[in-house]
Amino acid sequence: MQIIVGLGPVDSNVVQPVLGDDLVFVESPTEAQIAEAAGAIVRAAFVFDAAQFSKMPNLKVIARTGVGTDLVDLETAASKNIPVVITPGSNTNAVAEGAIAHALHLTKRLGPLHKMVSTGGWNDRIKYPVGDFESKTIGIVGFGRIGRRVAKLAEAFDMKVLAYDPFAQIPAENAVADIANLVSRSDVISLHVPLTDETNHMINTELLAKFKTGAVLVNCGRGALIDLDAALVALNNKQLGGLGLDVFDPEPPAHHALFEHENVVLTPHVMGLSIQSTVQTFIDAAVGVRDVLEGRAPRAVATK
Repeated sequence: MQIIVGLGPVDSNVVQPVLGDDLVFVESPTEAQIAEAAGAIVRAAFVFDAAQFSKMPNLKVIARTGVGTDLVDLETAASKNIPVVITPGSNTNAVAEGAIAHALHLTKRLGPLHKMVSTGGWNDRIKYPVGDFESKTIGIVGFGRIGRRVAKLAEAFDMKVLAYDPFAQIPAENAVADIANLVSRSDVISLHVPLTDETNHMINTELLAKFKTGAVLVNCGRGALIDLDAALVALNNKQLGGLGLDVFDPEPPAHHALFEHENVVLTPHVMGLSIQSTVQTFIDAAVGVRDVLEGRAPRAVATK
């Protein structure tokens, strides 16, 4: 009987029934069990580096909950022929809902209005005009699973959808030629692209200057997509009307002056960790582990 270990909090009540009778899941493994393990289900915050590989000589498969593999040493995994299973799609709806929630929070000015009421400033309410989604334009950067779901949710608010993604097929009525065109026309911009050399600090001083004045920007993608120093300048000069961040670089982040701005909302990379999506990602990870150990190709594997 082979051992599968959880590295980071993974619910055995969800995972064990999926693994079946021939695989035993250990939620809180000892060093000896880690060394014996044939597989590991790994949470996002766990660092799986070369040193961790050296502790697991019997390892045959890693399943990462989610799709980000920034903390997994993919080169070492490849050198040892150990597949790194990922779970795309398990949190698609959760992240999309989180992006819309951030955008609504900022558009409806919930942060400053909450503070105003709680501090007795009721008569100052006209200082904070409340915005709308209806008839406004949302620009989606990255039109994969999550981007498409954001579009569908936005359309339910009667928003016009624009999208930019050089690698995806986008309906003609939504597609724009470049990101500068998108940000100049959008009241809300939502980021859903991976971090690459090309996307690192893609939201910078030059691009922010092209934003529609007062636009709301939401990042549920990767923290380093945005230059926070440039974003703070844009918030202070009102070029940027609001900023929602669920992702940071690094995580957890060092404090930034932007965090104190009244038109900023912050969440600790949890928009994809809804109750429903967390259960599904555990299930998908367990299926991936079982597939590899039983000789089947897993549905999705990370590549360097």
